[in-house]
Amino acid sequence: MVFEGLSNKLQETIKKLRGKGRVTEKDVKEMMREIKLALLEADVNFKVVKDFINKVSERAVGQDVLESLTPGQQVIKIVNDELIELMGTVPSKVTFSPKPPTVYMMVGLQGSGKTTTSGKLSNLLRKQGKSPLLVACDVYRPAAIKQLQVVGDQLGIPVFAMGNTVNPVDIAKAAVEHAKAKQHDLVIIDTAGRLHINEELMDELANIKRVVNPHEILLVVDSMTGQDAVNVAQSFNEKLGVDGIILTKLDGDTRGGAALSVKAVTGKPIKFAGMGEKLSELEPFFPDRMASRILGMGDVLSLIEKAQEAFDEKKALEFERKMRTQQFTFDDFLDQMQQLKKMGGIGQLLSMLPGVNAKALQNVETDEKKMGHIEAIIKSMTRQERNDPSVINGSRRKRIANGSGTTIQEVNKLLKDFEDMKKMMKSMTDMTKHGKKGLGKFKLPFM
Repeated sequence: MVFEGLSNKLQETIKKLRGKGRVTEKDVKEMMREIKLALLEADVNFKVVKDFINKVSERAVGQDVLESLTPGQQVIKIVNDELIELMGTVPSKVTFSPKPPTVYMMVGLQGSGKTTTSGKLSNLLRKQGKSPLLVACDVYRPAAIKQLQVVGDQLGIPVFAMGNTVNPVDIAKAAVEHAKAKQHDLVIIDTAGRLHINEELMDELANIKRVVNPHEILLVVDSMTGQDAVNVAQSFNEKLGVDGIILTKLDGDTRGGAALSVKAVTGKPIKFAGMGEKLSELEPFFPDRMASRILGMGDVLSLIEKAQEAFDEKKALEFERKMRTQQFTFDDFLDQMQQLKKMGGIGQLLSMLPGVNAKALQNVETDEKKMGHIEAIIKSMTRQERNDPSVINGSRRKRIANGSGTTIQEVNKLLKDFEDMKKMMKSMTDMTKHGKKGLGKFKLPFM
């Protein structure tokens, strides 16, 4: 879970202040000591921690807090404001050249996820109406060109490659000419990385930069390397000059040191965050939303955006009609589950809700497994059984359990839960007719 360790510690520290009617300088000092330890444990750069603590302390012992009616909440607001300041006060978007094609040069060390991120970025910007071309300029790493071609095939995005015997500078130059001829308005160059920064790597990247004059140089860093990611960002920026940073593997970064340090140390904005392995899991980076999630205040806006992306209005209206007329089937239920999966895992969605503590999400993994079992059970049913579960007798239950790799008890439980859910839907419909509201103890089978 993203920032799990840091979130838990900060939320526990803040909870002590939340209900306080009066906050003394001693309270603030104690809180700052705990926040400082939490940030250092999260592998945040020491200088960044020191500056952060000084800024929060200075504001927190001001008269507006000490004399406030809700001083605890005032301090929380200050911590939130300073976290946003640390990561960049406003979201930083990629920019486009007024004269197409726009060229982005993707740089970073080996293993940072550069090739996959190049594909993710092309996919994200295609949704915004761009016509991207991916360019394979990593001629050193075995199968790097093939990897980019596989990613391109999966997304249906063309890949320009000239093999691994051609100079990367020549490939980049030829790719831009090819893009102009084929009317691609976006070129994303996947450059080579190394296991560490060296002169040879930087010279090659500088030569590509000189020849293609990229509109933006985007540095891809693995957020799970913490403080090291910040050092890498600083070196690339000093030697090459970068326009923005893409943090990968942020979904697996339980500490958060890179996200909280990289902007403050390099002065360069974080533009995107990789939040999973799927090619659709690259998100614009919103400092305010990230700060809110760290402090347990949720990220409702991102949740709404995910829902809108996965939402099919026609299906939703049809689903609502079926619920109302009691024609809801297992096929409809499966369809709803798949829409939920499109939005990301249950854990990821719940973590965006205000007040949901990271510890409370530790059981969610079992719910995800339940969803997998339910999907397997439904897919083992015949069309008739999905439409009319009342025909499922003992021998059919046995066949469904064998076909789905589950037990007869699990099949029985799903059938019972499904019937209970239909009854609940009926009572909800009746309540609506009589102007009443309420869900009672309504619970989905996989929760």
